[in-house]
Amino acid sequence: MFTKARIKLTIWYSFIIMLISIVFSMAIYALTAREVERGFRRVHMFMQPPPRQQALINLNPELEQDLNQVKENLILNLVLINGFILLLSAGSGYFLAGQTLRPIQKALEDQKRFVADASHELKTPLTSLKTSIEVALRDKKLTKSKAREVLAENLEDIDSLDKLTAVLLDLTNYQDNGSSLVFEEKKLSPILQKAAARIKLLADKKGVEVKTSLTKPDLKARINLQTFTQMLLIFLDNAVKYTPKGGKVTVTLESKKDVLIMVKDNGIGIAKKHLPFIFDRFYRVDQSRSKQNVPGFGLGLSLAQKIIKLHSGSIEVKSRPGKGTSFIIKLPKN
Repeated sequence: MFTKARIKLTIWYSFIIMLISIVFSMAIYALTAREVERGFRRVHMFMQPPPRQQALINLNPELEQDLNQVKENLILNLVLINGFILLLSAGSGYFLAGQTLRPIQKALEDQKRFVADASHELKTPLTSLKTSIEVALRDKKLTKSKAREVLAENLEDIDSLDKLTAVLLDLTNYQDNGSSLVFEEKKLSPILQKAAARIKLLADKKGVEVKTSLTKPDLKARINLQTFTQMLLIFLDNAVKYTPKGGKVTVTLESKKDVLIMVKDNGIGIAKKHLPFIFDRFYRVDQSRSKQNVPGFGLGLSLAQKIIKLHSGSIEVKSRPGKGTSFIIKLPKN
Protein backbone atom coordinates (compact mmCIF):
# COMPACT_ATOMS: atom_id res chain seq x y z
CA MET A 1 0.00 0.00 0.00
CA PHE A 2 2.71 2.45 0.98
CA THR A 3 4.83 1.54 -2.06
CA LYS A 4 1.97 2.53 -4.38
CA ALA A 5 1.34 5.68 -2.38
CA ARG A 6 5.04 6.56 -2.57
CA ILE A 7 5.05 6.13 -6.35
CA LYS A 8 1.89 8.26 -6.69
CA LEU A 9 3.42 10.99 -4.55
CA THR A 10 6.60 10.85 -6.62
CA ILE A 11 4.58 11.28 -9.82
CA TRP A 12 2.71 14.24 -8.36
CA TYR A 13 5.92 15.86 -7.08
CA SER A 14 7.56 15.36 -10.49
CA PHE A 15 4.49 16.65 -12.34
CA ILE A 16 4.34 19.85 -10.29
CA ILE A 17 8.09 20.48 -10.60
CA MET A 18 8.05 19.80 -14.35
CA LEU A 19 5.01 22.03 -14.85
CA ILE A 20 6.83 24.89 -13.14
CA SER A 21 10.04 24.11 -15.05
CA ILE A 22 8.27 24.07 -18.43
CA VAL A 23 6.51 27.37 -17.73
CA PHE A 24 9.83 28.97 -16.78
CA SER A 25 11.52 27.39 -19.83
CA MET A 26 8.88 28.85 -22.14
CA ALA A 27 9.31 32.26 -20.57
CA ILE A 28 13.12 31.99 -20.83
CA TYR A 29 12.86 30.91 -24.48
CA ALA A 30 10.49 33.77 -25.37
CA LEU A 31 12.66 36.42 -23.69
CA THR A 32 15.97 35.01 -24.94
CA ALA A 33 14.74 34.48 -28.50
CA ARG A 34 13.40 38.05 -28.60
CA GLU A 35 16.68 39.53 -27.35
CA VAL A 36 18.73 37.40 -29.75
CA GLU A 37 16.55 38.38 -32.70
CA ARG A 38 16.85 42.03 -31.72
CA GLY A 39 20.62 41.68 -31.63
CA PHE A 40 20.66 40.03 -35.05
CA ARG A 41 18.54 42.86 -36.47
CA ARG A 42 20.95 45.44 -35.10
CA VAL A 43 23.85 43.66 -36.74
CA HIS A 44 21.92 43.32 -39.98
CA MET A 45 20.93 47.00 -39.94
CA PHE A 46 24.53 48.17 -39.56
CA MET A 47 25.59 45.85 -42.38
CA GLN A 48 23.12 47.51 -44.78
CA PRO A 49 23.91 50.73 -46.73
CA PRO A 50 21.44 53.63 -46.42
CA PRO A 51 18.47 53.63 -46.58
CA ARG A 52 18.23 50.96 -43.86
CA GLN A 53 14.47 50.81 -43.38
CA GLN A 54 14.23 47.47 -45.23
CA ALA A 55 16.64 45.89 -42.70
CA LEU A 56 14.08 46.45 -39.98
CA ILE A 57 11.63 44.18 -41.80
CA ASN A 58 13.60 41.23 -43.19
CA LEU A 59 16.98 39.71 -42.29
CA ASN A 60 19.24 38.48 -45.02
CA PRO A 61 19.16 34.69 -45.60
CA GLU A 62 22.46 33.97 -43.81
CA LEU A 63 21.50 35.83 -40.62
CA GLU A 64 18.00 34.30 -40.78
CA GLN A 65 19.56 30.86 -40.89
CA ASP A 66 21.92 31.69 -37.99
CA LEU A 67 19.01 33.05 -35.95
CA ASN A 68 17.00 29.87 -36.52
CA GLN A 69 20.00 27.79 -35.55
CA VAL A 70 20.41 29.74 -32.30
CA LYS A 71 16.72 29.22 -31.52
CA GLU A 72 17.00 25.50 -32.21
CA ASN A 73 20.06 25.25 -29.96
CA LEU A 74 18.20 27.17 -27.26
CA ILE A 75 15.24 24.76 -27.50
CA LEU A 76 17.58 21.75 -27.40
CA ASN A 77 19.38 23.09 -24.33
CA LEU A 78 16.11 23.79 -22.55
CA VAL A 79 14.86 20.27 -23.38
CA LEU A 80 18.08 18.75 -21.98
CA ILE A 81 17.83 20.90 -18.86
CA ASN A 82 14.20 19.89 -18.35
CA GLY A 83 15.13 16.24 -18.85
CA PHE A 84 17.78 16.60 -16.16
CA ILE A 85 15.26 18.37 -13.91
CA LEU A 86 12.80 15.51 -14.52
CA LEU A 87 15.35 12.91 -13.42
CA LEU A 88 16.38 15.00 -10.44
CA SER A 89 12.78 15.70 -9.42
CA ALA A 90 11.86 12.01 -9.75
CA GLY A 91 14.73 10.96 -7.50
CA SER A 92 14.14 13.76 -5.02
CA GLY A 93 10.37 13.21 -5.14
CA TYR A 94 10.79 9.50 -4.40
CA PHE A 95 13.03 10.32 -1.43
CA LEU A 96 10.70 13.05 -0.12
CA ALA A 97 7.68 10.80 -0.57
CA GLY A 98 9.40 8.17 1.54
CA GLN A 99 10.21 10.75 4.24
CA THR A 100 6.62 12.01 4.17
CA LEU A 101 5.05 8.56 4.43
CA ARG A 102 7.47 7.11 6.98
CA PRO A 103 5.86 8.65 10.11
CA ILE A 104 2.41 7.81 8.74
CA GLN A 105 3.47 4.22 8.10
CA LYS A 106 5.00 3.95 11.56
CA ALA A 107 1.89 5.42 13.18
CA LEU A 108 -0.32 2.98 11.27
CA GLU A 109 1.88 0.02 12.20
CA ASP A 110 1.88 1.14 15.84
CA GLN A 111 -1.88 1.48 15.73
CA LYS A 112 -2.32 -1.99 14.23
CA ARG A 113 0.02 -3.51 16.79
CA PHE A 114 -1.68 -1.60 19.58
CA VAL A 115 -5.13 -2.80 18.52
CA ALA A 116 -3.89 -6.38 18.18
CA ASP A 117 -2.15 -6.32 21.56
CA ALA A 118 -5.09 -4.62 23.26
CA SER A 119 -7.48 -7.18 21.76
CA HIS A 120 -5.27 -9.97 23.04
CA GLU A 121 -5.08 -8.48 26.53
CA LEU A 122 -8.84 -7.90 26.61
CA LYS A 123 -9.52 -11.40 25.38
CA THR A 124 -7.65 -13.09 28.25
CA PRO A 125 -9.82 -11.86 31.17
CA LEU A 126 -12.97 -12.08 29.03
CA THR A 127 -12.23 -15.73 28.19
CA SER A 128 -11.55 -16.48 31.85
CA LEU A 129 -14.76 -14.73 32.85
CA LYS A 130 -16.82 -16.59 30.25
CA THR A 131 -15.30 -19.98 31.08
CA SER A 132 -15.90 -19.70 34.82
CA ILE A 133 -19.53 -18.65 34.28
CA GLU A 134 -20.18 -21.49 31.80
CA VAL A 135 -18.66 -24.07 34.15
CA ALA A 136 -20.73 -22.72 37.05
CA LEU A 137 -23.96 -22.85 35.00
CA ARG A 138 -23.33 -26.45 33.97
CA ASP A 139 -22.72 -27.52 37.55
CA LYS A 140 -26.08 -28.83 38.77
CA LYS A 141 -24.71 -29.21 42.30
CA LEU A 142 -23.49 -25.63 42.56
CA THR A 143 -23.55 -24.55 46.18
CA LYS A 144 -23.93 -21.05 47.54
CA SER A 145 -20.32 -20.96 48.75
CA LYS A 146 -19.07 -22.16 45.36
CA ALA A 147 -21.18 -19.53 43.61
CA ARG A 148 -19.68 -16.83 45.82
CA GLU A 149 -16.21 -18.12 44.96
CA VAL A 150 -17.01 -17.94 41.22
CA LEU A 151 -18.38 -14.41 41.61
CA ALA A 152 -15.23 -13.35 43.48
CA GLU A 153 -13.06 -14.70 40.64
CA ASN A 154 -15.27 -12.92 38.12
CA LEU A 155 -14.91 -9.69 40.05
CA GLU A 156 -11.11 -10.00 39.85
CA ASP A 157 -11.35 -10.37 36.07
CA ILE A 158 -13.64 -7.35 35.87
CA ASP A 159 -11.19 -5.32 37.97
CA SER A 160 -8.43 -6.39 35.60
CA LEU A 161 -10.47 -5.21 32.62
CA ASP A 162 -11.24 -1.94 34.38
CA LYS A 163 -7.54 -1.27 35.03
CA LEU A 164 -6.64 -2.09 31.43
CA THR A 165 -9.26 0.23 29.96
CA ALA A 166 -8.22 3.01 32.37
CA VAL A 167 -4.60 2.81 31.21
CA LEU A 168 -5.66 2.65 27.56
CA LEU A 169 -7.77 5.78 28.05
CA ASP A 170 -4.83 7.55 29.72
CA LEU A 171 -2.58 6.71 26.79
CA THR A 172 -5.20 8.03 24.39
CA ASN A 173 -5.73 11.22 26.39
CA TYR A 174 -2.00 12.02 26.36
CA GLN A 175 -1.74 11.80 22.56
CA ASP A 176 -2.43 15.56 22.25
CA ASN A 177 1.08 16.33 23.59
CA GLY A 178 -0.29 17.69 26.83
CA SER A 179 -2.04 20.69 25.31
CA SER A 180 -4.92 20.26 27.76
CA LEU A 181 -2.69 19.88 30.84
CA VAL A 182 -1.91 22.69 33.27
CA PHE A 183 1.76 22.97 34.32
CA GLU A 184 2.84 24.79 37.45
CA GLU A 185 6.14 25.31 39.25
CA LYS A 186 6.11 23.12 42.36
CA LYS A 187 8.47 21.75 44.98
CA LEU A 188 9.28 18.15 44.13
CA SER A 189 10.26 16.90 47.58
CA PRO A 190 6.73 16.78 49.10
CA ILE A 191 5.37 15.13 45.95
CA LEU A 192 8.00 12.39 46.08
CA GLN A 193 7.35 11.78 49.76
CA LYS A 194 3.59 11.50 49.20
CA ALA A 195 4.09 9.07 46.31
CA ALA A 196 6.41 6.93 48.46
CA ALA A 197 3.83 6.97 51.28
CA ARG A 198 1.07 5.86 48.92
CA ILE A 199 3.08 2.86 47.75
CA LYS A 200 4.09 1.89 51.31
CA LEU A 201 1.03 -0.34 51.87
CA LEU A 202 1.94 -2.55 48.92
CA ALA A 203 5.59 -2.53 50.00
CA ASP A 204 4.74 -3.54 53.56
CA LYS A 205 2.67 -6.49 52.32
CA LYS A 206 5.70 -7.76 50.38
CA GLY A 207 8.19 -6.92 53.09
CA VAL A 208 9.95 -4.35 50.92
CA GLU A 209 11.41 -1.17 52.40
CA VAL A 210 10.76 2.15 50.63
CA LYS A 211 13.16 5.00 51.43
CA THR A 212 13.54 8.57 50.18
CA SER A 213 16.85 10.45 49.90
CA LEU A 214 16.09 14.06 48.98
CA THR A 215 19.34 16.06 48.95
CA LYS A 216 17.60 19.10 47.43
CA PRO A 217 14.34 19.53 49.39
CA ASP A 218 13.66 22.98 47.90
CA LEU A 219 14.18 21.92 44.30
CA LYS A 220 11.36 23.00 41.97
CA ALA A 221 10.24 22.07 38.48
CA ARG A 222 7.36 22.96 36.18
CA ILE A 223 5.03 19.97 36.27
CA ASN A 224 1.45 18.84 35.96
CA LEU A 225 0.77 17.48 39.44
CA GLN A 226 -1.70 14.73 38.50
CA THR A 227 0.28 13.14 35.67
CA PHE A 228 3.62 13.64 37.45
CA THR A 229 2.32 11.78 40.53
CA GLN A 230 0.89 9.07 38.29
CA MET A 231 4.30 8.62 36.66
CA LEU A 232 6.06 8.34 40.04
CA LEU A 233 3.56 5.75 41.25
CA ILE A 234 4.10 3.67 38.10
CA PHE A 235 7.86 3.49 38.71
CA LEU A 236 7.44 2.85 42.45
CA ASP A 237 4.78 0.20 41.90
CA ASN A 238 6.98 -1.45 39.27
CA ALA A 239 10.00 -1.43 41.62
CA VAL A 240 8.08 -2.92 44.56
CA LYS A 241 6.47 -5.64 42.42
CA TYR A 242 9.80 -6.89 41.11
CA THR A 243 11.72 -6.63 44.37
CA PRO A 244 11.66 -9.77 46.56
CA LYS A 245 10.90 -9.83 50.27
CA GLY A 246 13.57 -8.08 52.31
CA GLY A 247 14.54 -5.84 49.39
CA LYS A 248 14.70 -2.08 49.25
CA VAL A 249 13.38 0.65 46.95
CA THR A 250 15.02 4.08 47.12
CA VAL A 251 13.78 7.37 45.70
CA THR A 252 16.41 10.10 45.31
CA LEU A 253 16.21 13.72 44.20
CA GLU A 254 19.31 15.54 42.95
CA SER A 255 20.14 18.69 41.01
CA LYS A 256 22.88 18.83 38.41
CA LYS A 257 22.46 20.19 34.90
CA ASP A 258 18.92 18.83 35.08
CA VAL A 259 16.57 17.76 37.85
CA LEU A 260 17.34 14.08 38.51
CA ILE A 261 14.80 11.74 40.11
CA MET A 262 15.95 8.16 40.59
CA VAL A 263 13.82 5.16 41.54
CA LYS A 264 16.20 2.36 42.41
CA ASP A 265 15.54 -1.20 43.58
CA ASN A 266 17.66 -4.26 44.34
CA GLY A 267 15.22 -6.66 42.70
CA ILE A 268 15.55 -9.23 39.95
CA GLY A 269 16.76 -6.75 37.31
CA ILE A 270 16.35 -6.80 33.55
CA ALA A 271 18.60 -8.44 30.97
CA LYS A 272 20.44 -6.05 28.66
CA LYS A 273 18.74 -7.41 25.53
CA HIS A 274 15.31 -6.39 26.89
CA LEU A 275 16.17 -2.81 27.92
CA PRO A 276 15.50 -1.20 24.48
CA PHE A 277 11.94 -2.58 24.49
CA ILE A 278 10.65 -2.15 28.05
CA PHE A 279 8.83 1.09 27.16
CA ASP A 280 6.96 -0.53 24.27
CA ARG A 281 3.26 -1.04 24.84
CA PHE A 282 2.33 -4.49 26.16
CA TYR A 283 5.98 -5.54 26.34
CA ARG A 284 6.75 -7.71 29.34
CA VAL A 285 10.08 -9.37 30.04
CA ASP A 286 8.53 -12.77 30.61
CA GLN A 287 11.82 -14.60 30.22
CA SER A 288 13.30 -12.99 33.31
CA ARG A 289 10.13 -12.26 35.30
CA SER A 290 7.84 -15.19 34.69
CA LYS A 291 8.75 -16.75 38.03
CA GLN A 292 7.48 -13.67 39.81
CA ASN A 293 3.93 -14.13 38.42
CA VAL A 294 3.37 -10.39 38.64
CA PRO A 295 0.02 -9.13 37.31
CA GLY A 296 0.03 -6.40 34.71
CA PHE A 297 -0.38 -5.58 31.05
CA GLY A 298 2.98 -4.07 30.10
CA LEU A 299 1.47 -0.60 29.70
CA GLY A 300 2.74 1.18 32.81
CA LEU A 301 6.23 2.04 31.60
CA SER A 302 4.87 3.13 28.22
CA LEU A 303 2.48 5.50 29.97
CA ALA A 304 5.23 6.77 32.29
CA GLN A 305 7.51 7.52 29.34
CA LYS A 306 4.71 9.44 27.63
CA ILE A 307 4.18 11.56 30.76
CA ILE A 308 7.92 12.29 31.00
CA LYS A 309 7.94 13.48 27.39
CA LEU A 310 4.97 15.73 28.15
CA HIS A 311 7.22 17.32 30.80
CA SER A 312 10.02 17.80 28.21
CA GLY A 313 12.10 15.26 30.12
CA SER A 314 13.88 12.00 29.38
CA ILE A 315 14.29 8.60 31.03
CA GLU A 316 17.37 6.42 31.41
CA VAL A 317 17.43 2.81 32.61
CA LYS A 318 20.30 0.94 34.26
CA SER A 319 19.82 -2.67 35.24
CA ARG A 320 21.71 -5.86 36.05
CA PRO A 321 19.98 -9.23 36.39
CA GLY A 322 19.91 -10.25 40.03
CA LYS A 323 21.24 -6.87 41.19
CA GLY A 324 18.39 -4.45 40.56
CA THR A 325 17.14 -1.67 38.31
CA SER A 326 17.43 2.11 38.36
CA PHE A 327 15.09 4.43 36.48
CA ILE A 328 16.62 7.92 36.16
CA ILE A 329 14.15 10.67 35.25
CA LYS A 330 15.66 13.90 33.91
CA LEU A 331 13.58 17.07 33.91
CA PRO A 332 14.60 20.59 32.82
CA LYS A 333 15.06 23.01 35.70
CA ASN A 334 13.22 25.77 33.85
